[in-house]
Amino acid sequence: MYFCKFLIISFLIASASGCNSEKSSEKKLFSLKVTAESGKIQQGSTLKIDFQNKKNKEIDSVSYQLNKKRIDVNNNTFKLNADKLGILTLEATVFYEGEKATVSQNITALASEAPKVYTYEIINTYPHDMKAYTQGLEFHNDTLYESTGRKGISSLRKVDYKTGDVLKKIDLDDTYFGEGITIIDNKIYMLTWQAGTGFIYDLNTFEKIDSFKYNKSKEGWGLTHTNDGKRIFKSDGSDKIWILNPETLVEEDFIETVTNTSVFNKANELEYVDGKIYANVYLKDSAMIIDAKTGAIIGVIDFRGLKDKVKQHADLDVLNGIAYNPKTETFFVTGKNWDKMFEVTIKEKK
Repeated sequence: MYFCKFLIISFLIASASGCNSEKSSEKKLFSLKVTAESGKIQQGSTLKIDFQNKKNKEIDSVSYQLNKKRIDVNNNTFKLNADKLGILTLEATVFYEGEKATVSQNITALASEAPKVYTYEIINTYPHDMKAYTQGLEFHNDTLYESTGRKGISSLRKVDYKTGDVLKKIDLDDTYFGEGITIIDNKIYMLTWQAGTGFIYDLNTFEKIDSFKYNKSKEGWGLTHTNDGKRIFKSDGSDKIWILNPETLVEEDFIETVTNTSVFNKANELEYVDGKIYANVYLKDSAMIIDAKTGAIIGVIDFRGLKDKVKQHADLDVLNGIAYNPKTETFFVTGKNWDKMFEVTIKEKK
């Protein structure tokens, strides 16, 4: 599955939350040990808290929050039911002898189940520009739009997917390495890789009408958006998929991609379909299916074999580019410098 091993099954909370203004003595007063009854900190598992009052202080009460949301702890246990998975902050606030102390620690919340494995069935094969270093792929009103990368040859394109003909094209400045795209309200949003800048184009004229800066993410990789256009998702090569405000393009939140055993990164080109994000896995012949709310990787699509069906040449590169066409209810996938694009259906592997 290409998933790296990374699992935290227990942790100690033995210090204050890290703010310089907190009393340094707090870490000497209280500690917590948290374990999962199942051995894994997974969504739905029961976690046990062993609270230690090191100096035998007279405690009035202790309250707990997970990512700033209060949780109920009964008999020193609670059931993990997180809004999103990945690295979460568990915080305990202790009221004692007229004082208050806060201790916190990060936990890694994993998915409750292993991802299902899917495969593909080819419905149609279409021509694709072999010189296109595909970065972004998206359908809008049954028309395919594509972005390509590499400095000096990065471009934005409108494509007749049935013939492979490029209907409209603009080139980026040679200083930019083009990345993913998404389309909302007749505007094309396009990322660049390491310049920390994205561009906004008019859908019909391809005129550049604005630009925006990344404020939290490391790089620009893939873009997609919810059906209502109220959230834009952005990958940057890390384990995070950022959630952007479509009005300001500020990265206001994120989800982290996790399986039932590990945190996983390298989500590349993105496509949102019915509450799920389909993401190419960088350098792999596979794609993840991600719960767009929690970050749980609920499926993996094995695309092995597709690369063998395209022309083999010196510049041939990895699988990248996944788009869903609502009209046909099928996916379209290609790769960097591939001479073909494949229309496929996705089905569970038996």
